[in-house]
Amino acid sequence: MSEQLPAAAGAAAAGVRSASTWGSALSCQEFAAVGSVGFEPVGQVFGAAVYAAASAGGSSCPGTSGSAGGGMAAPPGVQAAGPGDAGFGPLVEAMYQARDAAIGRMTAQCAAVGGHGVVGVRVSRGRFALGGLEFTAIGTAVRAPGAAAAPRVPFTSDLSGQDFARLITAGWIPAGLALGIAIGSRHDDRATARQARPWSGNAEVAGWTELVNQSRKDARRRLEADVRQLGGEGVVIAGMQMRVRERDCPAAVGRRDHVVEVTFIGTAIVRFSPARHRPGGPAVAIMPLGSQHHHQGRL
Repeated sequence: MSEQLPAAAGAAAAGVRSASTWGSALSCQEFAAVGSVGFEPVGQVFGAAVYAAASAGGSSCPGTSGSAGGGMAAPPGVQAAGPGDAGFGPLVEAMYQARDAAIGRMTAQCAAVGGHGVVGVRVSRGRFALGGLEFTAIGTAVRAPGAAAAPRVPFTSDLSGQDFARLITAGWIPAGLALGIAIGSRHDDRATARQARPWSGNAEVAGWTELVNQSRKDARRRLEADVRQLGGEGVVIAGMQMRVRERDCPAAVGRRDHVVEVTFIGTAIVRFSPARHRPGGPAVAIMPLGSQHHHQGRL
């Protein structure tokens, strides 16, 4: 993560330290919940980054190249974007770099105002007016007044104040925000086009099913890698978002491709006691039953 604090953000942090009041994005219920487990807010913190996204449209077609990025064995006709992929790979990497920069600056601002971590983080992504992708991260810095020492790197969490309090009460603490992004594309071959016709009746479009499943699998793999990098034992997933769009095939005139982008975001968590045995397998994902998962786009 980029921990360098820009001049404007540094001035804002200095203003928070010198002020006799603090700001918060917490509701009254969240404020009370955070206080019930020994934490107090010290100020609202923010981070932003704008990145240019090279090859954002993808320049290859899985129906003609038959390749899958990232070393993954994708189903026939499905292309998954990886770090070395010349199509959507640069876009995925730009998303991760912009996310890391925004969260890193927010975390640095938290440390600058004396916070031990950030709760209620909201990460948003959008198109910047002048071009490129803009990532923003905003949350409330909190600290535990009775703690012997501040952590080397403040934790980050997208959990609400109430869920943060429940997590602490249960013996867990956030390690950091984890993200999984994957972009997959599939060329609409003759079989897919035939299955998708309105008069084909109630029938599964196998190619689209493969595309959605492969993209979700790739996003989960990247999420688990993020959790391991943060040292987490598991992850509480806040939501899953899926965007679906069509494009003109870059390799076959008059043909169409479908592109699916899947994003997982959650909070990596660890137990209080470092002596407790950690599982050696993959990170455990927890999806709250009461949460609302956002799905944009339709197949």
